[in-house]
Amino acid sequence: MAQPAEKAYYRFVVLFFNCLLTFGSYFCFDMPSVLQDQFQGNLTCPNTTGTNSTTDCVEGLGMSPQEYNLLYAIYAWTNAIVVIMAGFLIDKLGNRFGVFLFSFLCVLGSSLFALGSHFKGTPYLLPLMLTGRLLFGSGNGSLTIVQNRITAFWFKGKELALAFGLTLAFSRLGSVLNFFFTQMFEEGFGMQWTLWGGAFLCVLGFTSAVIVSSLDKVGIKQLGLDGAIQEESRKVRIQDVKLLSLRYWLLVLTIMFFYNGIFPFIADASKFIQDKYSDYSQKEASYIAGAVYDSSLVLSASVGILIDFVGLRGVFAVACAVFTLPVFGLLAFTFVPPLVSTVWLGVTYSFAAASMWPSIPLVVPQATLGTAMGLATSIQMIGIGVSNLVVGQILGSKSSDKIPLWRWQRMMIFMLANTIGCIITSVLLNIVDHRQGGILNKMTKKSAQTEREEDTETLNPELDQTDEEENPQHSIN
Repeated sequence: MAQPAEKAYYRFVVLFFNCLLTFGSYFCFDMPSVLQDQFQGNLTCPNTTGTNSTTDCVEGLGMSPQEYNLLYAIYAWTNAIVVIMAGFLIDKLGNRFGVFLFSFLCVLGSSLFALGSHFKGTPYLLPLMLTGRLLFGSGNGSLTIVQNRITAFWFKGKELALAFGLTLAFSRLGSVLNFFFTQMFEEGFGMQWTLWGGAFLCVLGFTSAVIVSSLDKVGIKQLGLDGAIQEESRKVRIQDVKLLSLRYWLLVLTIMFFYNGIFPFIADASKFIQDKYSDYSQKEASYIAGAVYDSSLVLSASVGILIDFVGLRGVFAVACAVFTLPVFGLLAFTFVPPLVSTVWLGVTYSFAAASMWPSIPLVVPQATLGTAMGLATSIQMIGIGVSNLVVGQILGSKSSDKIPLWRWQRMMIFMLANTIGCIITSVLLNIVDHRQGGILNKMTKKSAQTEREEDTETLNPELDQTDEEENPQHSIN
């Protein structure tokens, strides 16, 4: 009689709780974007009772644009440092170690960030909030690696792109709800309680970590793979990085350049929309900025199914970069309604996420997948961190109600430059992939799976081929 873990429903139950791991942390990540006016608002505002009162004054934490963008930069830089070792440790010590440690860091970091907001007007505010973002970044980026590793283990050779797409959709659901509800919550309860609400959602993520860890442990034991996984973990060495191919590094650079145009833009999008298009309120600007995630939420699962079916991951990577170019051009040089650009960006983002990240398990040795994911995330975050600092420098160091349009145009030109870099690396990726067998552009899921099984067989010749076909999970992820 088949064990529950051998049935399809079991891996989808694992997937559901695995998706919930990052729901709360993705909600928290972009809370500063929605509350940018409050973060950069004045420490005090004049009384609003007189006829000549300053009704546009927003009371807040008094951060400059540079200090505000530093909240995102330190998150990215922390990820860049931590995820390299985190990926190796996950490969060495297993998913359960990673899922507990990194979900706890998300809770601790988001709590300290919320606590720091109570110290406005004091020298403790920025250090406390930056430390909170540092710990939060240490947990969230690494937690995504564990999440991807669990997904790759349970869905390799099956609905891999669909599973990655659903994982992204749940994460983006957190981001979407942030853009829809954080502003309303802030109006009703204040900024401090809003930030504590985000920390509570990270606690729910920790609860999901307990559940998915238990399901993963029981399932692996039922499949009879616990001993094999431990054996493979003992073989993992830091020197295995040398096994990563040129195709992998080009894929990582493609990811980095593409995301350099996504996250730094979203961090300042709400403020940009209010400054350039003066007829939008803060709430409306937040909704429009969040449309990037709305599109991703709606499309992720269907795009994953499409890419599982047709393959062509390398082609999609080039297409995503090319079709992203007009987005920043429209934002920089036209007054086309910004919703057009944010929805458009969300569509290309959906295809990029479903084609680029699931390509990594196809081009790296199975036993070093965590390390490879860690390096990919690290390089991605280095790029995003540099971009955040550059954007902060472009927008200026002085706190002001309105940033000049020419500064916003320079920011968009910087986003365009990153997109052009993505086009170049993705074209090189396709050339190298074609010369090495073209696994990224296989036309069907079945043919790509066959190619991957051949690679796995080469890496693990001791595995029985019949067992491999019957239990795709037999390859260690």
